[in-house]
Amino acid sequence: MARILGRIYKGFQRLGSLSSTQTPLRHPPPTVSVRGTTFIRTMVALPSLFSSKPRDFSLPNSSWGSEMMRLYEHYNSQCEVETEGGEKQEGPWQRLPSYNRLLKYATGGVYLSKIIQSKARLFTRNIRDPGAAFEYVLFVNSEEQKCICIFQAGHLLEGPPGHVHGGAIATMIDTVTGTHATILSGPVMTANLNINYRSPIPLGSTVLLESSLEKKEGRKTLISCKVTSSDGSKLHTETTALFLSINFSHLLLGE
Repeated sequence: MARILGRIYKGFQRLGSLSSTQTPLRHPPPTVSVRGTTFIRTMVALPSLFSSKPRDFSLPNSSWGSEMMRLYEHYNSQCEVETEGGEKQEGPWQRLPSYNRLLKYATGGVYLSKIIQSKARLFTRNIRDPGAAFEYVLFVNSEEQKCICIFQAGHLLEGPPGHVHGGAIATMIDTVTGTHATILSGPVMTANLNINYRSPIPLGSTVLLESSLEKKEGRKTLISCKVTSSDGSKLHTETTALFLSINFSHLLLGE
């Protein structure tokens, strides 16, 4: 068991690791290259019984509305740019893959997810019906130290009639800021989430979550986040989030 936990921990170290070596943009989902950094998610060769490729939930599906697709194409087009010489190189933004378990980011994660709490699923990725709940995709800009999330709220997220539940909004804010903090600082856990709700979000609408680094100090990473309408004209929420760096092996061992 300790050996298995060690493999998971090493995988999460890779998930949050930042490297000063630039690498070319690569298209396979397990690896995401970010300008000035390398955000590595590697899968090892495994027996055919466990070698199925995990579904990447950040890719477009039939439930995405026109505004969701428009924004996706806007940011995705900036993931790869063409130089004057006609060569392709990585752009300022990079899309982050999204799976239904964090274990799948670890080395051998597809296999490990079948033997460790095999029924567990990530809260935001546990609905099979496309478009029913959380539809979202994240893009990161390492140079500006920002993260953008395009979020389309499904009908199962209702709170006030016709509008998104405040807890579902908080879930998305925690997801986006936590992912951003992990990229910046390695494995983290939420210490504080302070949300000011300004205006409700209609069900079925598409909104933008913009996360920015405010400060890093020791184990602490402070992130700000705002949720706006897709055109930026309406502010839905403002948030400050504090994350603490952790030793992931301690979390898995319950220490």
